[in-house]
Amino acid sequence: MKWDSSKFGELCEALLSLNSNDEVRRFLRDLLTEDEIIEFTKRWQTARLLENCTPYTDITKITGLSSKTIARVALWLQKGKGGYKLALERLHQHTSHGVAASGLL
Repeated sequence: MKWDSSKFGELCEALLSLNSNDEVRRFLRDLLTEDEIIEFTKRWQTARLLENCTPYTDITKITGLSSKTIARVALWLQKGKGGYKLALERLHQHTSHGVAASGLL
């Protein structure tokens, strides 16, 4: 199956149907293994650190990811489909409007 198949679209729709941080957490915990959750969390943390111009060596120390994985996240951050950038922008918007403080993120 290709990553952009209709089945992937159905997964995206399922994520969009969820209404809260808790619902997303529960869905992802059922969908993914603990190791997958940890890996995805580290990649997201890496994107946030790269956005703040954190050096690769520091990111490796913080996340435990290899420089190769960090470089891949950096590439996708700069030249990917725009998903990381969009999520980072939305996170900043929500945080500046107090949504994160309310527990929705």
